[in-house]
Amino acid sequence: MEKQLIDQIQQGDKEAFKKLYDHYAEYALRVATAITKSSAFAADAVQETFIRVYRNIHAFERGKPFKPWFYRILINECNRFLEQKRKLIPVDFQWDQEPKLVQSDRVPIEQYEDLYEAIGKLQDLYRIPIILKYLNELTEKEIADLMDLNVNTVKSRLLKGRQLLKDELQERTAKEGTSCGRP
Repeated sequence: MEKQLIDQIQQGDKEAFKKLYDHYAEYALRVATAITKSSAFAADAVQETFIRVYRNIHAFERGKPFKPWFYRILINECNRFLEQKRKLIPVDFQWDQEPKLVQSDRVPIEQYEDLYEAIGKLQDLYRIPIILKYLNELTEKEIADLMDLNVNTVKSRLLKGRQLLKDELQERTAKEGTSCGRP
């Protein structure tokens, strides 16, 4: 299905691009939010990603998988927004609205809140591979290609990232146990 959509987009079919957007947008927003830690920057990064995809779809090599190409663009856009963020003077401002979720995303957030917070605390070099591997289901090879790393480096970062997540979650559980009056 994806290859057919890309062929149609490369031939100028705007409806096919809308289908591709609908297929990737929500998930891309979650990935971008996890990377940038800002729903505003994430939304901008996703928008820029789709603009770049639309403008450069003619350069996409048909024999290669689309997903890694798409996520490489998304990660580059997230990194660009993070670089801009570092140059900004912080202002204490809160958004009134949370990003809208599609019905399939409506899983009780409490089930995963600790995990997402723990992932958010990871350094980029561990967080991004964890997100790409376990939230986007990319292979270690695809992650290595995306991040211009050796596959063994990716495996090492995934292993260390999982250990850091495990430690953080165990620490949270221990704190919750003592705060509830349990030893």
